[in-house]
Amino acid sequence: MQSRISHIVAIASGKGGVGKSTVAMNLAMALRHRGKVVGLLDADIYGPSQKRMLGVADEVMPEQIDEKRLRPLSINGIEAMSMGFLTDEKTAMVWRGPMASGALVQLLEQTEWGELDVLLVDMPPGTGDIQLTLAQKAALSGAVIVTTPQDIALIDAWKGVEMFRKVQVPVLGVVENMSIHVCSACGHQEPIFGEGGGDRLASDYDVELLARLPLSLAVRESADAGHAMVMQHPESTEAQLFLAIADALVSKLEQSSVPTPPTITMGDD
Repeated sequence: MQSRISHIVAIASGKGGVGKSTVAMNLAMALRHRGKVVGLLDADIYGPSQKRMLGVADEVMPEQIDEKRLRPLSINGIEAMSMGFLTDEKTAMVWRGPMASGALVQLLEQTEWGELDVLLVDMPPGTGDIQLTLAQKAALSGAVIVTTPQDIALIDAWKGVEMFRKVQVPVLGVVENMSIHVCSACGHQEPIFGEGGGDRLASDYDVELLARLPLSLAVRESADAGHAMVMQHPESTEAQLFLAIADALVSKLEQSSVPTPPTITMGDD
């Protein structure tokens, strides 16, 4: 499987609610806009959101090739797979950790991805079973950490960076989401979630701050409607920021070699 994918990149966050899935979907479309062959794997087994964000109707399901393999959905030029494609939106996955990890392995290894330049993996929040399973099963080229500027989000983002370092996965950069709110009526700008958090995280770990994304009504409305800003409003400030993240990510990946999966050993340090 991995010989057909040049780079696998995890889009991760330490906590939920920071807009990680929105960033993952828009970044996938931005990479496609730049001419890359892109896949998007929704690895949030318990709370998959890419079905809604990609505008996939309930009756649309992946084609089964044989008893084990599935063909990903092709959506606006990207290949996508999610547990949400296989279940109803209201279905709760009441599984223990090993079952969820097994489901992730199946989605990763039994999807007929084809030849991809980049496979983005929209990770669930946290530092648990799913993250460790992905690090063990996939040769990750790196991870992008999504956070908001507020201190409570940064505490968990630090843990996310530490986890990837512990499993020998390079952090390619940080995206600070909801960085600033711009009033649609008067244009006043206000950092309602604080400011400078992404800079501190990037500085602490000597990684690049890839972008500061605004708290944007247009991005939220587009995602809820199943569209990406790059596709729906390509000239918008938000779309240009996603394209800038894509350009930076491509540059970093072109400078890296394809890694081999690490052996995970967890100690007390």
